[in-house]
Amino acid sequence: MEHATSPTATVEVTERAGAVRVQAADYQLEVRADPPRAVLADRAGRIWSHLSLLATLDRTDVPDDAYGVGAPDVRRDPDGTVEVSLTTATTAWQAKRTSLRCTPQEVTVEATVTGRGTLGTVCVLGGRGSLASGACGPFWSSIEHASVFSPAPSEPVQVVRPARSAVVLGALGDASPGRLHAVFSPPPLCLALGREPALDATGVPAGEWLGLWVRAAVEELTFTSLRYDTVDGGFRILLDYDGHTRVEDRFTTPTLVLRPAASPHEAIERYRADLVARGLAPPGPGEPAARWWEEPIFCGWGAQCALAPLPGAPSSHPYHLDELAPATVPDGVPTGPDMARQDVYDDLLARLEEHGVVPGTIVLDDRWQEAYGTAGPDPGRWPDLRAWVASRHARGQRVLLWWKAWDAAGLPPEECLLDAAGTPVAVDPGSPAYRARLRITLAQLLGPDGIDADGLKIDFTQRSPAGPSLHPGHPGSRAPWGIAGLHTLLRTIYRAAKAAKPDALVITHTPHPSFADVCDMVRTNDVLERDPAAAPVPVADQLRARVAVVRAALPGHLVDTDQWPMPDRAAWQSYVRAQADLGVPALYYVDRMDRSGEPLTPGDLALVATSWRRYRETR
Repeated sequence: MEHATSPTATVEVTERAGAVRVQAADYQLEVRADPPRAVLADRAGRIWSHLSLLATLDRTDVPDDAYGVGAPDVRRDPDGTVEVSLTTATTAWQAKRTSLRCTPQEVTVEATVTGRGTLGTVCVLGGRGSLASGACGPFWSSIEHASVFSPAPSEPVQVVRPARSAVVLGALGDASPGRLHAVFSPPPLCLALGREPALDATGVPAGEWLGLWVRAAVEELTFTSLRYDTVDGGFRILLDYDGHTRVEDRFTTPTLVLRPAASPHEAIERYRADLVARGLAPPGPGEPAARWWEEPIFCGWGAQCALAPLPGAPSSHPYHLDELAPATVPDGVPTGPDMARQDVYDDLLARLEEHGVVPGTIVLDDRWQEAYGTAGPDPGRWPDLRAWVASRHARGQRVLLWWKAWDAAGLPPEECLLDAAGTPVAVDPGSPAYRARLRITLAQLLGPDGIDADGLKIDFTQRSPAGPSLHPGHPGSRAPWGIAGLHTLLRTIYRAAKAAKPDALVITHTPHPSFADVCDMVRTNDVLERDPAAAPVPVADQLRARVAVVRAALPGHLVDTDQWPMPDRAAWQSYVRAQADLGVPALYYVDRMDRSGEPLTPGDLALVATSWRRYRETR
């Protein structure tokens, strides 16, 4: 026997034995207990997915297996929201419940457990269990969509990828195989599922989209990565807590929001608006605090690499191997970081000025420091950095210092996170001693009585600590893990920088809406190379795709358009022409390209001068 309720704010519920049907303005949903699933469709009835309502919240000491699935329970709130929940017995907790909340525009999913334990890996929209039918093991949500949009640049370059391809969003990665997905770290925690396949590496197909994002305060993001995990025709969402989040009585997973959108970028815009409206992300800045922030940037890294390429490294690595590069650089052979010297930068800037290229901001890149962790100038490379900065100020220019996040070089163990052997692996943002050091260091680097530099370009946020064995070297350390821990680190740096110099410019590659309060400008970061078929992807197309993500997630922030590495001179020229329309132009090369070895001509530098002049006239 079934009965229907009257519509409540355009959400109509029909219940019958073992099933609940929800008809909303923008979707349809049918919830069943056997098997535990929610069939989500658009308002015309075309299915998006058979969403698995099992969830697994493994403890580090006990795996979580579900059994004994209960019947759907329906609750109607006064505001018109309908909540449908299923309970299951669990091997790891006292109780477990998966809940769906239905409004006219969206469905949210979260799992709640009661009990005590430390979280390992959490799985939602899928999980492990045994059903009354005899089906056992892992269960997945079905893939009825054709594609998935990822806001995280990765190699191979594939902005919209086939729905059966995995996606990782988070604050952990590097250039090693399977880890090059943290160019933005963190990116927006927002996917979009599409009806149509992509036709190229950076294109976004038209048609219907379903946004899938995380609604949570940044303090609750104590996982290192969110994974869209797939196998055959199924997907699930995994959160890596690493054994650093303790549950004392009750824990609810971060809310997953499913909401239709006209495009992936609209999904990101709605995601940001959702977080801001709920007080889970700052509204963002208005006008830049200082006009000089918008000035064109010269960053010396590309020129440094062109001056001192690694011996034996093929120019187009890793796609062609002409000869084997040495495992280590021989003693006495300079590398790119060795070129972060006062005399080198003076020569580079003088050559640029000869050709009418005068940057408003200069970034001293890796490595002006004597040690990354202590972050004091290397006197052998910068004999008087304060005087050099003053000379640039006299020319109307500003100076930023490249900062390597998380690196513990030169720091004592009590200011670090340690591995199982007691070796420092990363700085510890929860260490009182390290926080005090940051305040003193940044006052010395940015303060008027110190070096008087003008801000920081923060890199390597993707080196966030990970793994259950890491532990603080100081017993009084208190800091969250994962993405929340990165935010804590950047908040400490940001506040110390502003205390030292109120108009200091802080650049990061963290286009997550909740990171709006720890940066002033978002850089597009390192350029990648090839699509899944190993075909080169135009640099300008890659960066346009990234800028679109930044604009949707942090619309009030400036964008550092970056420029490294360039595959060759032609690609560099094309990107120079595009930069003025994408954000703040950034120049990395002066004499030659580092990858191809091609020299830059006076005409090339004239192209930069023309592009910058147009940018300055129209900004």
